[in-house]
Amino acid sequence: MKKAVVLLSGGLDSATTLAIARDRRFACYSLSIDYGQRHRSELEAAQNVARSLGAHTHQVIKIDLAAFGGSALTDQSMAIPISGENTDIPVTYVPARNTIMLSLALAWAETLDCQDIFVGVNAVDYSGYPDCRPEYIQAFENMANLATKAAVEGKKWTIHAPLIHLSKKEIIQAGLALGVDYSMTVSCYQADALGRACGVCDSCRFRRAGFEAMGRVDPARYKF
Repeated sequence: MKKAVVLLSGGLDSATTLAIARDRRFACYSLSIDYGQRHRSELEAAQNVARSLGAHTHQVIKIDLAAFGGSALTDQSMAIPISGENTDIPVTYVPARNTIMLSLALAWAETLDCQDIFVGVNAVDYSGYPDCRPEYIQAFENMANLATKAAVEGKKWTIHAPLIHLSKKEIIQAGLALGVDYSMTVSCYQADALGRACGVCDSCRFRRAGFEAMGRVDPARYKF
């Protein structure tokens, strides 16, 4: 089997991405980043998801983006927005987060001698983050094919973003068809220590709307 590094946050989208990579017959090396986010329950969820979906191995890398702040996900003094009405890039955007995570995935993949990386970014039902756009993914792939020893030696990198053009409903449908247990996942920006979701942040709203569009109840645990 070909190897692939799969970025795994513990949320709905990344769990679906891992299931897709497995379905495409990749041996999956899942990677989670402990970057100083508000809660650790998503990292615990990532471990459970990796085990459930048969990842070859799961690794957690610690990097303290809270030292920089600049995001409501890494700075406890900034409130998580709950109105859902902001059309600008929201304060939950973490500066350069996907670039940092993909770079770590690229470094690990090169040591594993594999040229495939999966990431669960989405450009449809999302919060307007600039590093979730198709042109960003293509630009990172181009960079990887310029900046690595593997590429210089003729091994082409592919950054897979299988969810990028899907609605949340379509993502959930794909995951259910592949056996994802969404009750294990934690998507909330401000989940508590038990992994219970707030139900009012952007991530919770998009997730709930996806299940409602299917006529199903979201199996996530909510505080209220």
